[in-house]
Amino acid sequence: MNILFLCTGNSCRSILAEATFNHLAPAGMRAMSAGSQPTGEVHPRSIALLEREGIATESYYSKSWDNLPITPDIVITVCSNAAGETCPAYLGNVLRAHWGVDDPAKAIGTSAVIDAAFIEIYKILRKRIEAFLALPPATMAVKELLQNQLNLIGKIK
Repeated sequence: MNILFLCTGNSCRSILAEATFNHLAPAGMRAMSAGSQPTGEVHPRSIALLEREGIATESYYSKSWDNLPITPDIVITVCSNAAGETCPAYLGNVLRAHWGVDDPAKAIGTSAVIDAAFIEIYKILRKRIEAFLALPPATMAVKELLQNQLNLIGKIK
């Protein structure tokens, strides 16, 4: 099963989700991330946070949804802008869910305040990913059940 975490810039939230998912996922499940208007770089605080969590970072970069190596089975938007955008036609027949979280790159204040914003978003995304990975195989096998669970998971804080 291939999951696409989608955000407009593909520099913070979708990268955090992709790396965390791949760190936790069993064999046979893989995440990728992309953006409709990628910034071209991963936010340095995202990389630093992932490294502090013991998650490998060397293969992650900001990329366009036009250049995906495979068609995903599930598309999960993590920002409101991406949720409202029209996805490329080849993504038309996939399950979709919105797991929106605030953009930590827009946090203002001291370095500690900004770091706290990144940590909070990471924790929310990790809880959602863990809930997804804990779904029983029977739920994963039925499209309607999986869609319902994906929607519910998107409400976890």
